[in-house]
Amino acid sequence: MNTNQTSPESVMQEPIEWTVENQYANERIDKFITEALEEDISRTLVQQWVKDGHVKVNGKAVKPNYKLSLQDVIALVIPEPQGVELLAENIPLNVVYEDSDVIVINKQRGLVVHPAPGHYSGTLVNALMYHCKDLSGINGELRPGIVHRIDKDTSGLIMSAKNDKAHASLAEQLKAHTVNRKYIALVHGYIQHDQGTIDAPIGRDSHDRKMYTVTEKNSKTAVTHFVVLERFGDFTLVELKLETGRTHQIRVHMKFIGHPLVGDPMYGKSKGMLMDGQALHAAILGFKHPRTGEWMQFEAPIPPDMENLISTIRTT
Repeated sequence: MNTNQTSPESVMQEPIEWTVENQYANERIDKFITEALEEDISRTLVQQWVKDGHVKVNGKAVKPNYKLSLQDVIALVIPEPQGVELLAENIPLNVVYEDSDVIVINKQRGLVVHPAPGHYSGTLVNALMYHCKDLSGINGELRPGIVHRIDKDTSGLIMSAKNDKAHASLAEQLKAHTVNRKYIALVHGYIQHDQGTIDAPIGRDSHDRKMYTVTEKNSKTAVTHFVVLERFGDFTLVELKLETGRTHQIRVHMKFIGHPLVGDPMYGKSKGMLMDGQALHAAILGFKHPRTGEWMQFEAPIPPDMENLISTIRTT
């Protein structure tokens, strides 16, 4: 399977496209799309999208039981929600900084950043709606204020915009790679080099549609810089700086060089998980304030569960 979209993280009216590869020929289209989407979306909802004409195969509408053929081009436009009311929820937030334009949160592990079709509660967006009076609307009804995201089980700093002007400024800084984003990760293995750069393009994994991998095929440039902070036996603590921001970039790149993240359920080692979720923390976030142009940088300490694991490994 090939795709020219990284995920349904983009603005909702933009199509997500796949080209069917041999292993998916003769599979039902509703099953294919349900498994291909990164979000947890039900097959029933996908079937309704197909019936409503939001899915095209080679430019034509099909039925939910349509059987795919090799090289079919599937295009999905996720519809805007009709009559969905996102509720403000009193979910505790660790607010690092806030003013009338931007809010910076130290996100706890386990908190999903934004709602997805069929799942409209319990997210950072619901919490922000409770905490803030205003949020930008550029990314649609399901993602007010969301400029970028970090994975559910990645902790750390994330910025949100309170108005469209601030959103546009922050999004442009991300596009220009001028936002300073540094992560702390605990990885398997002993990294011999004190520092390095992983410059390897990332695209969908043709063998598992929910995963990403280093590939030259239908991929996008991805660059991650790393510095070793500490080594202890079969583990290494690293600081990683993102130059680009692809889906699962750090997790994919560290697996690619043979040092997957500790606790990563998707890209890590399947046995002997030492954490509930990947040991990855967004520790530093720096950007120009969207109104004043002043450089602002924030740091968030490693969360207790990850710090305890590091301390345990350090002393064994």
